[in-house]
Amino acid sequence: MTPNRILPDLQSSLLVEDVRQEASGNLILVGVLGVIRVPQVPIAAPKVCVVNRWCSGIGQFTEQVRIVAPDGQQVLRKSNAKFALPDPTQTATLVSVFPGIEFPVAGVYHVEILVDDVMKVRFPVPVIVVQQPPAAQ
Repeated sequence: MTPNRILPDLQSSLLVEDVRQEASGNLILVGVLGVIRVPQVPIAAPKVCVVNRWCSGIGQFTEQVRIVAPDGQQVLRKSNAKFALPDPTQTATLVSVFPGIEFPVAGVYHVEILVDDVMKVRFPVPVIVVQQPPAAQ
């Protein structure tokens, strides 16, 4: 008997500044973010993107991406996307774009990735206020 549904694995998840696409269809990731350094808070980022690659599944699924504030409760942004994997050898790459996202306070934010309401990964993204050097006169 062949299974008709297998929950996929999350092969990778990256927070980036931007995503572009080559003529070949390949994605170019710009500015992979592990820490966000800012001159002050609150501050709005022009755009951040979350790039997820799913594999080893069979069926139709709903991905949810959430960016959660340091309090662990407030969801600053979230996106939902449907995707399908017809067989376990296929992959699906999804990009969630969050324009104008505001970081109201410094602290450790989290990116949460779920598929069909099952948490696959939750990773920290510290937002750190960095003092700017005095301007040259």
